[in-house]
Amino acid sequence: MAVDFKTFGAVAPLVARVKKPILLRGRHGVGKSCVVYQTAATMGLPVVERRASQMTEGDLVGLPVIEGNVTTFNPPDWFKHACDEPVLLFLDEVDRATSEVRQGIFELTDSRKLNGHVLHPETLVFAAVNGGEHGEQYQVGEMDPAELDRWTVFDVEPTVEDWLGWAKENVNEIVWDFINQNHNHLEHKGDFEPNKVYPSRRSWDRLNECVEAAGLMMDENRKQGLGTIYELACAFVGFEAAVAFRDFAERYEKQVTWQDVIVEGNIDKTEEFGINDHSAMVEKMEAAEVFNAELPAEQIGNVAKYFVTLPSEVAMKLWTVMGNGDLQNTINVHQTEGVSGYIVELLTGNAAG
Repeated sequence: MAVDFKTFGAVAPLVARVKKPILLRGRHGVGKSCVVYQTAATMGLPVVERRASQMTEGDLVGLPVIEGNVTTFNPPDWFKHACDEPVLLFLDEVDRATSEVRQGIFELTDSRKLNGHVLHPETLVFAAVNGGEHGEQYQVGEMDPAELDRWTVFDVEPTVEDWLGWAKENVNEIVWDFINQNHNHLEHKGDFEPNKVYPSRRSWDRLNECVEAAGLMMDENRKQGLGTIYELACAFVGFEAAVAFRDFAERYEKQVTWQDVIVEGNIDKTEEFGINDHSAMVEKMEAAEVFNAELPAEQIGNVAKYFVTLPSEVAMKLWTVMGNGDLQNTINVHQTEGVSGYIVELLTGNAAG
């Protein structure tokens, strides 16, 4: 059973506490490496990363040296680092490594040592692969039961919310808004046609880095640069996502913001919204942490006016988002005329769905 990154972040430290090796399995570009680095940061550990797919047996066990009549192996610098100091040792693409390298990693995960050199007691071992459920789509070598048994295996399937939470501080607002309103374009989940470019979480991050560096998302450049935005998007995330993203960028100033609703009280701008549009609006409010501080009376009134226009499932989503912030906002909205009656309709099933 796959877990999202929020769940992984909660349970991985429990495994790390007893120094058991952790293996993340999942599709390419979903952020496995990123979440390993985030985990290391929360634990205060530097990351020592090696691509197992690029290693030979000598890269793993080190070079031999003769001392008298005895031959020993000098460990490579990265492994000596993991033995001398506490680090998070991250071995990527293990299922693309040669059998000799994988046999060496076998000892590392089983006994926390290689050729007599023992890992530091606080060093952690993490790895990432594309195998498992999605293995048939990749040129990888599946792990046999004995090899897999040495790992604590997490099949990861991050949610859109995982990405939106990360991207809030890491990508341009327009890119964030596009994915927030077009979840289907975040990544491809079906079979892959040969040589076709598909979107992934990683490719959106790379596209964002490129258009940000070029200033293409700035208002004064965006309209003149739509052709360039489209060509770049095609190269990074593929044709279908590029067409949708170009159109979204062209009409972005017509997008309704959470400020339009809560600060300005322009509820009429949402009259033609469908459920997905309303859900995206609530997610914008959550991402902006609108309810973390108590809102002034006028804005409370605007929230209440918007709340009673919402379909039942979105209304409950907004109520939950408010409840995760300053509780006084929930109390104030509840006390606003018309809200308590609408909540009764929601609970009794009489509200519009």
